[in-house]
Amino acid sequence: MAAPTGQERRPGVFFRHLETHEEYLAVEEIQRDAWGLGTVPPVPSTLQKAIQANGGLLLGAFVGPRLVGYTMGFLGREGESLFHFSHQTAVRRAEQDRHLGTELKLYQREEVLAQGLSEIRWTFDPLQSKNASLNVRRLGGRPLRYYPNYYGAMGDAINAGLESDRLLLVWSIVSAEVKERILRGPPSPDRDAARLASSLPLCHTAVRPDGPRVPVSARAPEGPEVNIEIPYDLARVRERDPGATARWRAVTREAFQEAFRRGYEVHDFATLTVEGEKRSFYFLSAGSAKHAT
Repeated sequence: MAAPTGQERRPGVFFRHLETHEEYLAVEEIQRDAWGLGTVPPVPSTLQKAIQANGGLLLGAFVGPRLVGYTMGFLGREGESLFHFSHQTAVRRAEQDRHLGTELKLYQREEVLAQGLSEIRWTFDPLQSKNASLNVRRLGGRPLRYYPNYYGAMGDAINAGLESDRLLLVWSIVSAEVKERILRGPPSPDRDAARLASSLPLCHTAVRPDGPRVPVSARAPEGPEVNIEIPYDLARVRERDPGATARWRAVTREAFQEAFRRGYEVHDFATLTVEGEKRSFYFLSAGSAKHAT
């Protein structure tokens, strides 16, 4: 694999379009590592090549000559609107504390703008707090729809045994709101705490004496501001009480779908320390948008 060129967005890390068969094979390797695919096949190098050669984008992050992360997407259409659909973004597990996912998405934004598009969409698991923190809190994306069991049964280490519900996120990359979030960052912890105190919780949760925090029930939204709690660490919940993950899925699905039906919009996400415990919340406000579920 050739030594990288491209944008050095941080010392020693270069970002550029992927070009060679060896680089596409490295993407397959990263998929196996990041998702724990086991016997599940990755997106093959041949399809990656076809995407890259026909208007899609396959962008990589390199440390030295080694590919450590990538983002892959293609042109999408809904009605008369064209957008870039970001199918996958992944970083090797050993590199995941370096915020390379954020840099990959910001690089992707620049390349999509250069294609003349103003919107990027992708799906993500609403129970994965790190993904929500990046997608909603850091980048300013807005979940538009809730899809129950979107991909059907999945066999990788992250998704196995849990229905594959997804939020469809829309990232309006030319909007003033997104530009402001990228430039200035998310709200302060004090502001997050104030929003939590002033919003109605749609998921009642409790800590089991011998296990993790679990949802007990969901309620219908009312008033101007509501919140939906998710696990701070879904993998930890799975380790301690595998059955609790299905309960989280069922209760949050009910909460999101009812909130979207009533016109509420997700406007932010935050992880806060509440009485010494890390807890994660989506914040929603009443609006006039129409959501599909």
